[in-house]
Amino acid sequence: MSKELLGALDTLESEKGIKKEVVIDALEAALVSAYKRNYGQAQNVEVDFDQVKGNIHVYAVKEVVEDVFDSRLEVSLQDALAINKAYEIGDDIRFEVTPKNFGRIAAQTAKQVIMQRVREAERGIIYDEYSQYENEIVTGEVERQDNRFVYVSLGKVEAVMGRSDQLPGETYRIHDKIKVYVSKVENATKGPQVFVSRTAPDLLKRLFEQEVPEIFDGIVEIVSIAREAGDRAKVAVRSNNPNVDPVGTCVGPKGQRVQTIVNELHGENMDIVEWTDDTAVFIANALNPAEVLDVIFDPENERGCTVVVPDYQLSLAIGKRGQNARLAAKLTGFKIDIKSETEASDIMEANPENVAQAETGNEAPVDDETTDSEVSDDVDSDVADAEATSEADEPTSADDAE
Repeated sequence: MSKELLGALDTLESEKGIKKEVVIDALEAALVSAYKRNYGQAQNVEVDFDQVKGNIHVYAVKEVVEDVFDSRLEVSLQDALAINKAYEIGDDIRFEVTPKNFGRIAAQTAKQVIMQRVREAERGIIYDEYSQYENEIVTGEVERQDNRFVYVSLGKVEAVMGRSDQLPGETYRIHDKIKVYVSKVENATKGPQVFVSRTAPDLLKRLFEQEVPEIFDGIVEIVSIAREAGDRAKVAVRSNNPNVDPVGTCVGPKGQRVQTIVNELHGENMDIVEWTDDTAVFIANALNPAEVLDVIFDPENERGCTVVVPDYQLSLAIGKRGQNARLAAKLTGFKIDIKSETEASDIMEANPENVAQAETGNEAPVDDETTDSEVSDDVDSDVADAEATSEADEPTSADDAE
């Protein structure tokens, strides 16, 4: 057994990267427990593993005392001096108590310890490998599905995708290849646990980085994303090079780049708008494809504004079930109240003091400009005011209008 054990330890160190000393320490601790469990001994014991020959010895450790009260833990000074005249009270003496049949127990214990260390090492390797993919896109294969999760094989580990991370209406079949976003990697007791998503906004960002080299290189930057997974998304982009059109770059020749992303997400509509540090212009861009006549900021709420649109485009600006306005609010970080031109005029006539506020609230014309700034992603998506002001019978989809 000794030669086999030494060979196994050498193999572990060379193939699995598990240091021999670590396994030996764990083995000695496990053998102490095995000895006490199998031989019903309560004394202090130590196990010594000979790393040269592979032999295992068990020693009972006893303290030298004047008067012995527990022979399992203590030895008299007189007996200690008989062994060696250098012993003094308080010294520890080791007596070998290795049972004759302890080799069988040692072999079983060694096997268990080695297997446990191998499992721990493999889990550590897998965790280290997949933790590097956190917040990145990987391609996996659908293995199975139940009422709670879709299980996706990523090679050495099986990732889980919860219901909230699954695209609405998307069907997952066994052996389907899908791109998923690694949202979290945990080192659980049963091994590494990887969570993936198809609905995370950052999935969209990573897809654009894959399809648009200018985004990957930093020439074009994604400033913010508002997404209702499986239905529609808005992406605000800006260019760090005045000679590069950020929207046209993301759309690609004949729309090929954005169409690739749409196909990957099974038809999720994309609105790509230009970001600018002129907040009024950015809000107008975010409500694309609706035409915006004016943006009036609320003097009592720095993150609130009223947007005026032509009467015939009120439904288009709000969007089906308020989706266009809701996504624009998420994208810009503003609470947007949409009013028709007629309704805005009536309000101004009834409250003349609002005219001055409107003029000071939006001095800049609604044109496209690109500068370097930042927009908060902290969004108030409440568009109840926008929906309440609509006088249309049934809002039409912004996508239908396009």
